[in-house]
Amino acid sequence: MAKLNIKPLNEKIIVKRVEAEDMTAGGIYLPDTAKEKPKRGKIQAVGSGKLLDNGQRGEMQLRKNDEVLFTSYSGTEIKVGGNEYLIMDESDVLAVLE
Repeated sequence: MAKLNIKPLNEKIIVKRVEAEDMTAGGIYLPDTAKEKPKRGKIQAVGSGKLLDNGQRGEMQLRKNDEVLFTSYSGTEIKVGGNEYLIMDESDVLAVLE
């Protein structure tokens, strides 16, 4: 994978979605038009943290390469070098998969 030349600011993160499943649990193949966009992805970059009222930066809970679940309509889709990414707030992440 090519190096990502984007640095998110503050409490923003950049996520690459995992690929959608080609087959249902029952064994039916899905065409691209029927696939639902996954709400799961891998963090590619993290910002420096939220700027607090006292002028310091809050520590980010998420780290690069964490696999996460996020809300359905979160983030802004961008395309860089032929790859699609989401830029979203750290608070849009529901859970980290271990």
